[in-house]
Amino acid sequence: MRARQPGPARGGLLGALRRLLPMVLACALPLTAASGAEPEAVRIATTAFTENGKAAIGGVAFRVQQEGWLAAQLQQRGVRLEWLPVAGDTGATMNEAFAGKRIDFAAYGDLPSVILNAGGVRTQVVVPAGRGSDVFLLVTPGSTARSIRDLKGKRISVHRGRPWELGLRHLIEDNGLSVGDFTLVNMDIKPGAAALATGKVDALFVLGGDALEDRGAGRIIWSSKGKPERKMRAELWGRRDFTQASPALTQLVVTAWLRAQHWASLDANREAFIRDGTRAGIPERVVRRAYDDPQLAWKDRFSPLYDGLVYWHYREVLAFARQQKLVRKQLTAEELLEPRFVDAGLKELGLSNYWTQEKQP
Repeated sequence: MRARQPGPARGGLLGALRRLLPMVLACALPLTAASGAEPEAVRIATTAFTENGKAAIGGVAFRVQQEGWLAAQLQQRGVRLEWLPVAGDTGATMNEAFAGKRIDFAAYGDLPSVILNAGGVRTQVVVPAGRGSDVFLLVTPGSTARSIRDLKGKRISVHRGRPWELGLRHLIEDNGLSVGDFTLVNMDIKPGAAALATGKVDALFVLGGDALEDRGAGRIIWSSKGKPERKMRAELWGRRDFTQASPALTQLVVTAWLRAQHWASLDANREAFIRDGTRAGIPERVVRRAYDDPQLAWKDRFSPLYDGLVYWHYREVLAFARQQKLVRKQLTAEELLEPRFVDAGLKELGLSNYWTQEKQP
């Protein structure tokens, strides 16, 4: 393994994302826009895991799938609902599918989506996915480090170009340090965890830190719990030419997501939602621990509001992508966020005042 100093990655995920961007810019308008006819199918991609030997989806998307409301509504219009479960390198896979117009919606992270849009393949957030996901800094169980300041001059594994990379940059800056104070090693979660276990790196910055600590792979010395402005975000994104050509179908998808997020937010459904989280093979104690954040109400975890926190987050992501030379085109948060479908859906469901707006940090 070779340690990489921080700087723009030339290959791997970022290289793949960049190569995909120009693929369909010269394509003609989709059939729906040209003819006014509705498409044969609505296609939604979401992250996946293996369950009983088959690809399966979880979280809010699983609730949409299990409830069946969206599939029934589309069927009434003669339109199929197709799911694309994606495991592994989700960012590159979903970006490629968007670029090739093989999907219409995808539930995935912020940074790959920004890179896609900067290259000219336009998508927008059609449903914000709550208050974000937690990120973690872990060291070996025997390490004496208690904070990132104790890791100055050490090696930290983080997968560049993935949505949680910004969280590490924020953590470094919050502690009055600079990226140059560390050696950042570009690895995905599994090889990064293996490198931590064998002492090839001194720390690991990842998602899913609770599960890693539970199995003894590391010790958490920092997490974003209790820090809404430091969490990673993954949303439901829609391909802009599809949402513009088929607003009625887009509204059905958004309303289905709102129904699912409202269902998950109810205290009466909390246990069922947690049990769903164990389908990926994660012990229930770890799922419960992952949702343990005393400063975040259960209901607010599933807020779909385009509030000050959401706009602030995307301004931060865009600035980071430009600073790191991951993108060249200047974008704005307003270009990426499309609230009209959520506004209409909340009104239709009588939920306009259900969730509380979060202020900008």
